[in-house]
Amino acid sequence: MSKEMLSALTTLEEEKGIKKEVVVEAIEQAMTAAYKKQYGQSQSVEVIFDDKKGDFQIYTVREVVDEVFDSRLEISLDDALKINPHYEIGDKIRFEEKPKDFARTAAGAAKQVIMQKMREEERTIIYNEYSRYENEIMTGTVERFDNRFIFVNLGKIEAQLSKRDQIPGEKYEAHDRINVYVYKVEMTSKGTQVFVSRSHPELLKRLFEKEIPEVYDGTVEIMGIAREAGDRAKVVVRSNKENVDAIGTVVGVGGSRIQSVVKELHGENMDIIEWDEDPAVLIANSLKPASVEQVILNPETPRQAIVVVPDDQLSLAIGKRGQNVRLAAHVTNHKLDIKSSSDYQKYLAEQANQVIEEVDEVEELLGDVQGDELAVVEETIVTDSDEIEEFKAEEVEAEEAIEDFDEEVLD
Repeated sequence: MSKEMLSALTTLEEEKGIKKEVVVEAIEQAMTAAYKKQYGQSQSVEVIFDDKKGDFQIYTVREVVDEVFDSRLEISLDDALKINPHYEIGDKIRFEEKPKDFARTAAGAAKQVIMQKMREEERTIIYNEYSRYENEIMTGTVERFDNRFIFVNLGKIEAQLSKRDQIPGEKYEAHDRINVYVYKVEMTSKGTQVFVSRSHPELLKRLFEKEIPEVYDGTVEIMGIAREAGDRAKVVVRSNKENVDAIGTVVGVGGSRIQSVVKELHGENMDIIEWDEDPAVLIANSLKPASVEQVILNPETPRQAIVVVPDDQLSLAIGKRGQNVRLAAHVTNHKLDIKSSSDYQKYLAEQANQVIEEVDEVEELLGDVQGDELAVVEETIVTDSDEIEEFKAEEVEAEEAIEDFDEEVLD
C-alpha cells in the first residue's frame, strides 16, 4: 500500500490543495479507532505514519508492572527486562503489531478518510468560488423545479430560486438561460447552498450597471430603488459630473438604454427620478408623473410629509391600488399623506377653527383665573387693613402704659 498511499497523498496536496499532514493525522485517528473496535476498546494503540516507507505502523503500548492483570495493557517486569535490562516499573513499552486480518480494515479506513477530506475540500472550494459572487449577478440555466424552488444551474452548483424571489407572472422552461441576483451563499452540513433572486431591488441596480457604463463607473449614481417586481419600479439617480444629465444618461436616446433593462424584466415599468438634497423636492419628483403643488414638512414629525396635488391629479398621485404613493414613500423614506388642493383647503379651515376654539377656551380660562385672583387680592387688602388698625391701637395702649409707669417712678 506504500506507493499507492504516497501517490494519493501527493495528488491530494498538488491537485486539491489538501495538506498531507492533515490527511495523515485523520487516517491515524481513523485506524486507531478501527483497531480498538476490532481488538477491544481498552486496547492502548498508537498509529504512526512512516514518511519514508509511505506506510502506517501500528503499535500497542503496555506498562511495566509487578503483576499483570491485562496482558493487552501491561507487561511484567521480568518480561520487560528480557527486552531491555534498563526498564523499570511504570515504564511504557511500544510493541509493533502486524495483524494479518487488519490490513483490509486499515485500507478501508484510509480510503474513507481520503474520500471525506476530498469532499470537504470540494465543498470549501465551491463555497469560496461562489461566495465571491454574493451581491452580484450571475447567468444560469433553469435545471429543474419542485413545489418550493426553481433550481438554476450556475456551473458547479444548483442555486435555489424561491417563489418569493421570482417575478410574478414569469414562466420558465427547462434549459432557459436567466440572469439572477446572488443574495446569499452559505456553508451547511449538506454543502454549499446558493440563494438567488429575480425580484430583489439590487438585481435592478446590477442590471443598470451592466447596461450603462456611466452607472458602472460612478458618473451616474443610483441613490435608491423601490420595486414591485414585474410591475413597476422607481429609481432615484444623480449625476456626479456637472455636464452629465443623470436621467438622460440612464434612459438613453429614445429610451434605448433603459429598454434593455425593461426587456430583461419582461416589461417592468421604470420611473427614473432625479435626486435632490431637499426632501420636499425629492418627494415631488418621486410622485411623477403626477404634478405636485406643495410638500409640507413638519420638523416635529420627521420622515412625514403632507403632499398637496391638484384635484385632477389625486388619483394619479396615489396610483392604482396605491402603488405610486407606496413606491414614492419607500424610495424617499417618508410617510406621505396625499391631499387634493380642495381637501387641503378644508383641512386648513378645520385646523384654523380648531385653533380659534382653543384660543377661546384659553381666554375664558384666563378670565376665570383673573377674577379669582382679584377676589383673593381684595380679601388680602381688607385683612391687612384690619391688622394695621389693631396694631395701631396696641401701640397707643403701650405708650399710655409707659407714661403711667414714668409718673409712678417720679412720685
